[in-house]
Amino acid sequence: MARPKKSLGQNFLVDANLQRKIVAAVEPQPEDVILEIGPGTGAITQHLAGHVRHLTAVELDHALADQLSRQFAGRADVRIIEGDALELDPGSIATDPASLKVVGNIPYNITTPLLFHLLSRNWRPAHIVLMLQKEVADRLLAGPGTAPYGALSVGVQTVARADRLFHVSRNAFRPVPRVDSSVVRIVPIRPFPLSRQEEEDLRALTRAAFGWRRKQLQRTLRSATPYALETADIGRIESSTGIQLERRPESLAPAEFVRLAAALRQAGRPRNTE
Repeated sequence: MARPKKSLGQNFLVDANLQRKIVAAVEPQPEDVILEIGPGTGAITQHLAGHVRHLTAVELDHALADQLSRQFAGRADVRIIEGDALELDPGSIATDPASLKVVGNIPYNITTPLLFHLLSRNWRPAHIVLMLQKEVADRLLAGPGTAPYGALSVGVQTVARADRLFHVSRNAFRPVPRVDSSVVRIVPIRPFPLSRQEEEDLRALTRAAFGWRRKQLQRTLRSATPYALETADIGRIESSTGIQLERRPESLAPAEFVRLAAALRQAGRPRNTE
């Protein structure tokens, strides 16, 4: 077995029962096209190969990608790509990304960008099953008024339904990491509930709001350059949304953030500061 690389956050899942449990969560069917992100030593790959129409596995580590390429050489239904999942073109994986299923064991350092990448409008696969650090899963699933609630929670929950399927003990990995993990399933909402512009406005708002999560929203929206609201603006937005901007960001539900972003757009915010 290849040696895990600390620089890439590699921890290999060695518990065979959990491997099968994750595969079952993907609900593989004979006609499925599946993308596996971070296959590592092939713990999940081996259970999917031969059971779906086509499996693409993308691995950043050269040695692991080479090992997998040799292991599955000659199989027309399995393709191993050495590369960065964040640079993948969905059209190179499936003719219809909306029918694609995604599975992966995701290192902490790329979790948030990868989630938003997979939930971008070019991707939005049928469903996504990911093993994440428990702390990240907590953030993804958190509700308003809780400590883990933040921009990730709002960004995912406004475009998808997310559920924690089960916990995974750190002892299921080699080397043993310092944290436990969770397996989550994310199912994008269709038809898309927000326009492209609405999604961009929402991302900008949540980044600004949770960048100063202990501040009242009105203070953030006054001081953040793309917003720079005046007192009169604050009053109009409160009146049109029914949202009191003395509130702190963690108290707003995702739907309230959507409503607030729409009102800010009507007020010409955020401004392009480039």
